[in-house]
Amino acid sequence: MKYVIVLADGMADVPIAELGGKTPLEFAKTPCMDFLASSGTMGMVKTVPDSMKPGSDVANLSVLGYDPATCYSGRSPLEALSVGVSMKDTDVVFRCNIVTLSEEEPYENKTILDHSSGEISSEDAAILMDSVREAFQNDVFRFYNGTSYRHITIWDKGEILEMEAPHDHLGQVIGPFLPENELFREMMRKSFDVLNNHPLNIQRAKEGKNKANSLWFWGAGTKPSLQNFKEKTGLSGTMISAVDLLKGIACGSGMDVVNVEGATGSLDTNYIGKANAAVKALLEDGKDFVYIHVEAPDEMGHQGNLYHKVESIEHIDEQIIAVVKRALDEANEDYRILVLPDHPTPICLRTHTSDPVPYVLFDSRVSNNSNTAFSEKNAMQTGNYLGNGYCLIESLIN
Repeated sequence: MKYVIVLADGMADVPIAELGGKTPLEFAKTPCMDFLASSGTMGMVKTVPDSMKPGSDVANLSVLGYDPATCYSGRSPLEALSVGVSMKDTDVVFRCNIVTLSEEEPYENKTILDHSSGEISSEDAAILMDSVREAFQNDVFRFYNGTSYRHITIWDKGEILEMEAPHDHLGQVIGPFLPENELFREMMRKSFDVLNNHPLNIQRAKEGKNKANSLWFWGAGTKPSLQNFKEKTGLSGTMISAVDLLKGIACGSGMDVVNVEGATGSLDTNYIGKANAAVKALLEDGKDFVYIHVEAPDEMGHQGNLYHKVESIEHIDEQIIAVVKRALDEANEDYRILVLPDHPTPICLRTHTSDPVPYVLFDSRVSNNSNTAFSEKNAMQTGNYLGNGYCLIESLIN
């Protein structure tokens, strides 16, 4: 038996007038997901405990079977694992985004325009991070490159600080959301001076791209400790994602990580490459379980880009789920596949919510046809509801 989870990050949404009162998932053409729904089991699952913020860190831990209320130590340490950062027990780790701020006003009066700096490439970001290290790195603060706009800062013998996620405040003046800690406020202020007129940003502006002109710290945490996934489930697992957070969860839980060429974490990601990597892991490498994470719907939700969110969902259906399903069918493998978002990222809000999300669980050995499409509304109407998201994987495995 093979087991597959396809995690469409941020796919869940609310009805949108422009789509005739449908959600992006309802509006999208998803024949493969609809087949799974017709032949499988749908329901709703709460992946984010009420006491926790609706981040992809908490939600993906839940989907993988880890209770975030007991094992979560912060988002940034998981990402640090993925880029090979060595952490001491006394280190505090922060996400260090490179964001786009407006230029004319004093720093506290600037507006956050883009949390991803126009989805800056990792290559461009690495050049800017060199300047960041030159300006700020010392025995207390260390800076490490991540992917695209997502980077890591280590504070030696630091403390956990509550900081705001930049994608929660797009289009807003940043003053009320800056860190109370003066060390971090000052680094953010000075980072604008370092980055805004950097030659690379001058060139980006000439090309019509967003400048990556300020650091933004958030997501503090300490060295994580996760139970080994194989010991926990009995399954050998592989993670396929473009995002450091998911790779870090895999590293921390002893799963293999596959880096797919052209996987970007956005709309232009290599969907087919991810599907082929999953097929190889299952059928050639003998893995029991693959987790295919696709960031694109979430990024399109943050951008408020409705039709690109629909497009990303259609790509996931056609170029990932259908490809993996066909390969397993042709190999005469018995398999179970679970498809769901980690959390909603509604277009109208451009940030995450902690509402329950729809899921569909399909078993290749079971044959029926209810002629039901996969959607938030249809999943809710089943009456199937799981309040502890970390228990859902038991339904997949057992």
